[in-house]
Amino acid sequence: MSEKVDILGVHVSRFGLEDTVRRMTGAIDNGERLRIAVTPVNCILWARKNEALRNIYNSADLVTADGVPVVWASKWVGKSIYGRVTGLDLLPRFAETAAQKGYSFFFLGAAAGVGEQLAAVLAEKNPGLKIAGIYSPPFAEAFSQEENEKMIKMINKSGADVLWVSLTAPKQDFWIAEHFERLKTNIAIGVGAAFDVAAGNVPRAPVWMQKSGLEWFFRLMNEPGRLARRYLIEAPVFFPLIMKQAIQTRFFKK
Repeated sequence: MSEKVDILGVHVSRFGLEDTVRRMTGAIDNGERLRIAVTPVNCILWARKNEALRNIYNSADLVTADGVPVVWASKWVGKSIYGRVTGLDLLPRFAETAAQKGYSFFFLGAAAGVGEQLAAVLAEKNPGLKIAGIYSPPFAEAFSQEENEKMIKMINKSGADVLWVSLTAPKQDFWIAEHFERLKTNIAIGVGAAFDVAAGNVPRAPVWMQKSGLEWFFRLMNEPGRLARRYLIEAPVFFPLIMKQAIQTRFFKK
């Protein structure tokens, strides 16, 4: 079985949530390293037009399907993904495993204080969870060399097994890819707004909306200023493009 499926040029992993957790666990236990990218529809569309971003995703070890529409798309092009894997689900789920197995986390990003809130919430739900470090860098479109060096040293000194990055996508994906070889964590993964959601600062859609592919609508209603362009202008082109790819794949492949 092929482990990835081509979605508009981005090679998305076919693993569901539990398989992803097993891959992460295996990497830590075996001393391996994984660079993981969480890819919703908008990231796939951006990567379609941005070769550098597309290369980052296609060279990652795991590229998870962040959203039901990505899972639907995989079925149309003929290689089903076995379940969506969002940062909102993966972070709290892997915290359970980490607490049981003694893995440690480093939280990088989000606004000041959010990492501490997140650590407290996860530790309360998962007694024994190890938080090796927390750092919220100053906002910048691009970090200075000095700031990058500071973050790398903090992360490596912490001895964390997993680096969770919340710098918004695709900024977090560029940052991880650029510095991955110098980082000493087994796993580095960007999870966008998952810090705020898991910490309880931002509400999450009801389960029925998550499963029906309507989580985007819930987020839009809660953050219209930030997300209107993404969901109302950029995202609608996804399905026509997927239909075109599906037709080409099914009827015109050699």
